[in-house]
Amino acid sequence: MMKEEGEKNQHDRGGISRRRFMGSAAGVAAMGILPAAGYMAGNPQDTVEEEKSIQKGRIQQSVCRWCYGRFGIEELAAHAARIGLKGIDLVDQADWPVLKKYGLICTMAWGNTTRTGINRRENHEEVIATIQSAIEQTAEAGFPNVIVMSGNRGEDLDDDVGLQNCAVALKQLVPFAEEKKIMLCMELLNSKVNHPGYMCDRTHWGVELVQQVGSLWFKLLYDIYHMQVQEGDIIATIRENKDYIAHYHTAGVPGRHEIDETQELYYPAIVRAIIESGFQGYLAHEFTPTSDDPLNSLTEAVRICDV
Repeated sequence: MMKEEGEKNQHDRGGISRRRFMGSAAGVAAMGILPAAGYMAGNPQDTVEEEKSIQKGRIQQSVCRWCYGRFGIEELAAHAARIGLKGIDLVDQADWPVLKKYGLICTMAWGNTTRTGINRRENHEEVIATIQSAIEQTAEAGFPNVIVMSGNRGEDLDDDVGLQNCAVALKQLVPFAEEKKIMLCMELLNSKVNHPGYMCDRTHWGVELVQQVGSLWFKLLYDIYHMQVQEGDIIATIRENKDYIAHYHTAGVPGRHEIDETQELYYPAIVRAIIESGFQGYLAHEFTPTSDDPLNSLTEAVRICDV
């Protein structure tokens, strides 16, 4: 899920992968796209109340930046604030002031990449330094979460050895995370379609890692799309493992597009199960919209999940 990610099925009607977004974000921002309608100049938080999509507010929602790379951060942040989102995932640090301008937070900050995963001892010095820096910067900004990635298996790394290597690195990181009150979240990704070889591709592997690390400041980012592709049984898995999950991502299956009636997951039931589990974190939308009006797709997804 990190910056070098190349997602399949991301190019429909102008969709953009995380890899392409990270390479083009600065150019898009330079276009100077104006804030969305409904904001008065000089007062970015002056919203049109009737446009808010969140009415019940039983779960805190956000959106992943890379899915809307065609929009400048100003326009995306303005729309997110207007429809009632709490923040935006995976925003470059240079754009954090824009989030604050609109009363938003970075709900998930960048940590390490899949290329420099923590499942290999030879990566530890670099990865630990990178994640420690991310923890410090995220804490200074007043944001809650930093993403960490397991890395890939390759042909030479057994899953059990990789798990132990991850635990060694994370045990060095969690005291600092606890000090700074930052949750480290390892993302579950599918290895069947999007991320061949990714090690943290099953819930039970991730849960075992959380148990071995043994800190309240390290949990899982449960990506609903990825886990439906990899293993299914979403609601039962969420209920069984609720204590090990700190963050969620959404997307439709198949195709990783809108979460509407065109796909196989029924998100109102999934979100109800998350709410009933006592979850207090963020549910971030991470689908690539196929609509001619991508921001409207986001608005509709927010309404669907406001149960």
